[in-house]
Amino acid sequence: MSDLISAEKKKILVCCGTGCVANGSMKVYEEFIKHLSGLSDAAAVEAVVKSTGCNGLCERGPIVKIQPDDISYFKVRMEDVPEIIEKSVLDTKVVARLLYHDNTTGKSFRSHKETDFYKGQYKIALRNIGEIDPGNIDDYIERGGYSALKKALFQLSPEEIIGIIKKSGLRGRGGAGFPTGIKWEECKNSEGSPKYVICNGDEGDPGAFMDRSIMEGDPNSIIEGMAVCAHAVGAEEGYIYIRDEYGLALKNMSAAIQEAEKHGFLGEDILGSGMSFRINIVRGGGAFVCGESTALMASIEGKVGEPRAKYIHSTKKGLWGKPTVLNNVETWANIPEIINKGCEWFNSIGAEYGKGTKVFSLVGKVKNTGLVEVPLGTTLRELIMNIGGGIIGDRKFKAVQTGGPSGGCIPEKYLDLEVDFHSLESVGSMMGSGGMIVMDDRTCMVEVAKYYIKFLSEESCGKCVPCREGLRQMLNVLQGITRGEGKESDINLLLEFGEMMKEASLCALGKTAPNPVITTIRYFMDEYLEHILNKNCPAGVCKPLTMFEIDENLCRGCGICKKSCPADAIRGQLKAPHSIDVSKCIRCGSCIDICSFKAIHTARGAEK
Repeated sequence: MSDLISAEKKKILVCCGTGCVANGSMKVYEEFIKHLSGLSDAAAVEAVVKSTGCNGLCERGPIVKIQPDDISYFKVRMEDVPEIIEKSVLDTKVVARLLYHDNTTGKSFRSHKETDFYKGQYKIALRNIGEIDPGNIDDYIERGGYSALKKALFQLSPEEIIGIIKKSGLRGRGGAGFPTGIKWEECKNSEGSPKYVICNGDEGDPGAFMDRSIMEGDPNSIIEGMAVCAHAVGAEEGYIYIRDEYGLALKNMSAAIQEAEKHGFLGEDILGSGMSFRINIVRGGGAFVCGESTALMASIEGKVGEPRAKYIHSTKKGLWGKPTVLNNVETWANIPEIINKGCEWFNSIGAEYGKGTKVFSLVGKVKNTGLVEVPLGTTLRELIMNIGGGIIGDRKFKAVQTGGPSGGCIPEKYLDLEVDFHSLESVGSMMGSGGMIVMDDRTCMVEVAKYYIKFLSEESCGKCVPCREGLRQMLNVLQGITRGEGKESDINLLLEFGEMMKEASLCALGKTAPNPVITTIRYFMDEYLEHILNKNCPAGVCKPLTMFEIDENLCRGCGICKKSCPADAIRGQLKAPHSIDVSKCIRCGSCIDICSFKAIHTARGAEK
C-alpha cells in the first residue's frame, strides 16, 4: 500500500439518487462505510463517505466519485469497493475498468467532467447535486448556502430583491414560463394578508424527474429561494407540494426543513432579522392535474384538485383567497445564485427568448439517459446527439417529444432548433417542465399520439366539457386508426377536436392536450395515411397492422433473431436465410430490434 496520501481528506461521494438506488447504490455506500471502519491504517481516518443526490448520468449508475482527485467510477458494485479503497482512496491510482468508457471513440476518462455528457452542461439549478450530502446542512453552507438569504435580509430591500429577479430575465421553469420577478412584484403590491409562497413539486409528466432530483439532492436551495421570496413579498408561511410517489424527496425535504429551523434559517426572527417564515409540506393526491397552479392550491386547501378560471391572478387571490406566489422546484433553486452573483450574470447566459439554463430529463431511445442542465439556446442536436450520445443501436432519429404529455413531437428537420420558450412554441411544442423523450424509427407516431391522449383523458379532472369529451373522442378515433378501422376523414376530425379544445378548455391541460396529435399529423401525415389507406404500421408497433418479413438478400443466417423470438416463429439454418412463420408470430418486434443487418422489416398491408 502506497504512502502517497493526499493532504486533503479524501471524499467518497456515492450517488444515492433514485436511479442509482434502484441499481443498488445504497449497498455500495454501506460497503464503503464497512470497509473503511475496518481499516487499521491511519489513512482511513482521512477519508469520509457521503451519499449524494443524482449525478445525472442515470444510464451508468451507481456512480462513485473520489475527491479531491476528481476520479469518477460508473456501474460500481459492492465487490468493487475494496479495490477502489486500495487504489483510489489510500493511493492515487485508478480502477480502469470502472472509468467512463466511450464505445464510439474507445477512450476512457478519469473524470466525468471530460465526457461529452458532462462537459456540454452548465449547472446552476443542479450546482450542488452530486457534490453534497443533502441530509447535511453543513455541506450546503460550505458551498455558499444561505449566504443569499443573509444578503437579502441585511443588504437588500424587498424592492431591490424583486428588481434583481426582474432584471435577471428568470422565467418560471414549471411550464408556463411567466416572468418570475413580475409575479413576485404583483404579489407584493396586492392587498390582503397573510401572503403565501408555494413550491410546486408535483411533477406528473411521464419521463420527467428534474424536480424530483433537486428535492432529493439539494433541498436547501429550494428552502433558501422560498425564504428570499417570502422576505421580498412579505409572506410568513410557505408550502411545498410534493408528488406522493416521491418518497426520497419527501424524506430529504422534511429533514432539510428541520435542520434549517435548528440553524435559524426558518422560523421566528430568522437570523435576528425580525422576519418570520415557516414551510409546511403537503403530499400530492396522485392527480396529474394538480400540477396546474389553481388545482394545486385547491388540493392544499383540502378540496378536490380542480382548476379554476384565472380571471384573477393567484398573486391577487390564490391560496385561501390570499395573495400567493407559486413557482416550481427548479425556479426556486435558481434564486440563491441570482441573488449572490447578480442579475447581469444570469442575464448573460442563455438566449434572447430564454435567460439562464434549463434542466431536462433526457430519456427514451437515447444512449445517455439522465438529467442535464444546459444554457437556453442550446440546440436539440447538441442535447440529443452530443450530450445524449445519439440513438441507441445507431438507429435513425425520428422525433423528440418535449413539454410533457401536452407537448409536441418535433421531427428530424428541426434538430438544429435552439431550445427556448419561443422556438419550441413556433414548431407546435413547448418547454414544459423539461421532459424530453427521444424516439427512433421503431416508434409509431400514431401510437405515440394515442398514448398521450389516453394518459390525458385519464388525468383530466372532467370539470369542463371541451377537455373531458374532446379527449375521449380523440382517443376513440386514434384507437380506430391503430386497429385498422381508420378513415381519411378522421384526420380532419382530429384537427377539429384539437382546435375546439384549444379555444374552449378551462385550463392549460385542456388547451395544450391536442399538441401531440396536431404535431404528429403535421410532421408525420404519411404515417397516418399508411395506417388508414394501406392498413400498415411502418414502425411495426400496432399489432393489428403489423407483419414482419425477412429479406433473404440481407439475411446472413446468424440466428440471433431466432434465439430472441419468444414465440419460436422463426425458421432457418445457420448461415442460410431465415423466414418467419406468420401463424406463430406475435408481432412483438424483438427480431427487428435485434437484427444488426436490417434484414427484417414490416410488410405493407396490401401485401398481407
